[in-house]
Amino acid sequence: MENTTYITLSRQTALWRKMDVVANNIANMNTPGYKGEHMLFAEYLARSRSADSAFPDKLSYTTDFGTYRDASLGPMDNTGNPLDVAINGDGYFEVETDVGRYYTRNGRFMMDNDGMIVTTQGHPVLTTEGTPLFIAPNEKTISIARDGAVSTETGPVGRLRVVDFEDDQAMRRVQAGLYDAQDQEPQDVETVTLEQGTLEGANVQPVVEMTRLIEVHRAYETIQKLIETEGERQSRVMQTLSGVSQS
Repeated sequence: MENTTYITLSRQTALWRKMDVVANNIANMNTPGYKGEHMLFAEYLARSRSADSAFPDKLSYTTDFGTYRDASLGPMDNTGNPLDVAINGDGYFEVETDVGRYYTRNGRFMMDNDGMIVTTQGHPVLTTEGTPLFIAPNEKTISIARDGAVSTETGPVGRLRVVDFEDDQAMRRVQAGLYDAQDQEPQDVETVTLEQGTLEGANVQPVVEMTRLIEVHRAYETIQKLIETEGERQSRVMQTLSGVSQS
């Protein structure tokens, strides 16, 4: 009799995880470069020999297989800020953090007090030489070419490094739009196309995600009612089998 409860609980657990994923997409719909995530479900078949049947039956459970990222390009938003940079195509910017090098598509950069170009969290943005970019205090005009070359009115400064990976789905999202490469070696993107004064928006469609959230919530409530009904049914059966009348 517990089979029904176990199956519904497996589905409810998967829906809870899906609700977290959809809610995270909605929370990041204004985060530059954010890539929407989606759930992967799988059917798990388990053999069970019922007391009423001499033949083994297969029970179908819902398994939370994992998540995958939608790698499609987000909308391009022209900001006019010379330190806003969007990658129009594949690739990630390389940044230095306290725990190692991470990667991001969020090109909202700024200059710190030392003139170093950093992310909004203060992480240095790296060049193809593996070094940070510095702008001198007397340099006022910053130009970023489509190939990533950075220059000012006094001359070249460096070239932003844009890399890609053999399996970007294996990259782990850590925080603030940063990804851990998970021991994968970064490969320089051969043909880089950057857009200065532009930010890539999140590729999340708010209306679609809100609809998904409502659907998940309704499905969760339906399964909860089923679990409660099944619990009441099992209670009545046990009372009947034990000869105890229902008060």
